[in-house]
This record gives sequence, C-alpha cells and structure tokens, in this order.
Amino acid sequence: MLHLRVIAPVDRSAEVVDLLAAEAGVTHLAVLPGAARQPQGDLILCDVVRESADGVLRGLQQLGVEASGGISADDVELTISASADRAAEKAPGSGADAVVWDEIAAKTGEQTELSGTYLVLIVVATMIAGVGVLLDQPILIVGAMVVGPEFGPLAALCVALLRRRLDVIGRSVQALTVGFLAAMVATVLSTWALTAAGLVSEEMLRADRPLTSFIWRPDALSWVVGLLAGVAGMLSLTSKKSGSLVGVLISVTTVPAAANVAVAAAYGVWDEAGGSALQLVINVCAIVLAGLLTLLVQQAWWWDVARRNRRARRPAAG
Repeated sequence: MLHLRVIAPVDRSAEVVDLLAAEAGVTHLAVLPGAARQPQGDLILCDVVRESADGVLRGLQQLGVEASGGISADDVELTISASADRAAEKAPGSGADAVVWDEIAAKTGEQTELSGTYLVLIVVATMIAGVGVLLDQPILIVGAMVVGPEFGPLAALCVALLRRRLDVIGRSVQALTVGFLAAMVATVLSTWALTAAGLVSEEMLRADRPLTSFIWRPDALSWVVGLLAGVAGMLSLTSKKSGSLVGVLISVTTVPAAANVAVAAAYGVWDEAGGSALQLVINVCAIVLAGLLTLLVQQAWWWDVARRNRRARRPAAG
C-alpha cells in the first residue's frame, strides 16, 4: 500500500477528491482545506493499494495536479484497518504483482546519474574482478558482481525505452559507457602497478584458468543467462522483491568481462580481450532486451486487468 500526499489547487480540489473517492482501491481519505502553503492549496491525504496506485497517479496527472500542486507517495509498511482490507479485496489484480510506473521511473532514473559514488563503485568492482581473473578465484568474481552498480543504469535504460524518454536513455548510456571505460582504464593501470610490484604476472593470465574461463569464452549460454538475469532483475524492481536482486547481480558477468578486457589488454593478450569484450556486449544486450520485454508483458497484463475491471463495473454503475 502507498500513502499519497496531494497538494491540489483550490479550484481543482473537488475534482481530486471525487477522483480518489471513486477509486475502490483508495481508503483513509482526508482533506485539509487550505493547509498547504508552498505551493498553496488543499492538502489531501489517502492510502491506496499498489494495484490501484498507477491508475490513481495517472488520473491525478491528467487533472494537472503536478503543474500547480504536487504529488508524493511513500510505502506503508504496516496498515491495521478493515477499510484497507476491503480496498485490497475490491481492487483488481494482486498487490504483489502490481507495477507503479511512476515509482519505477523515479527509482531507476536516480541511478543514471554519473556520480562520484557510482564511478568509485564500478572502478573498485572491476579492479577486484581483475585480481580474481588473474588468481582464478570465483569468490572475488562474485564479490565484484555484487559491488558493481551497473544494473541500475541498465534497468533505467529498459524503462526509458518503454516510456520513450530520450533524456533518460542518453543518461543511462552515458553512465554505462563512461563507467565501464573509466573502470577498464583504472584496471589496466592497477594491473601494471601490481605487475611492477611483483604481485601478478602475465603468466598468471596465460595459465589454465578453468574456474573463470567462461568470462572470456562467450557461447549460447551467455545469451541464456543474460536473458534470464534481465527478466529476474526487472521483476525484482517492479515487484519490490529486492532480495532477489542480489542473485541477479551474481549471475551477470558484465563487470568481470570488463575486468578481463582490461587485464588482457594490459598484457597485450588481444584474443582474450576480444572474447571478454564480446561477453560484455552480449550481457548488456541480453539484459536490456529481456528487461524491456518483461516490462512490455507487465504493461499489457495490467492494461488487460484494468480493461476487465472497467467492464465488470459498468453493469453496477447502470
């Protein structure tokens, strides 16, 4: 369930209240006339079940509330209310499967910022993976996968493609491109430094590495894993099942592939660098493709749920 706070201009307040009161999934509706000061207007509070939230937010935006007022939403962790239970029963679909598109767009949009934290995380993750590649240590590879922040921009790219947000698409591509290039350059330099210190050597790269060779030997399974990771990752974001996202990160070899490109390039082993680069491209493309298809299926599903709900309500209205 979401808690909505709406600041509505006085001339739109009645329409907003009527919209919320007519929605079966809305409960705990309260109106505080003239309570808002910046911007000025009426403060309207309510709780809405997740399966109805997207339609309610869309209706508020169609009334132009965000232009001269404001809309904010927070997750409600606990609700003890018979009215809330009735609202959940009346709302179509399941709250566990509900998608609040504005929430997803806001969440993923934040992860497209090319911030210092993002750059540090992707650089550190790639450098850890670079050491893991040379030592043939899956534990280090897994750790680098978890630390890597690249799934955020990948998810944002999927949402932006669905919503045709060219600005977000540009920021996502920029974050991915600059992030991976900076990480690979840093890993090349760190590999040279470790080699000069006598801690690693080219022989370690050229040695048989059975535990991590999959990073630079892409095959059909690379596509399969990338596609499955894209589906699982997008579902974990849209359904708020964040616990499963860790498993998704561990299954994606984007950061290890970038690290292997850098380490191989540092030693001039270009065939291995090329294989790792292909692995990186395959993973990125598969994740974006699967994530976009997942969003399209979810969108079509909820459109169908909303259409059937409207059809079911017509006889009662008559």
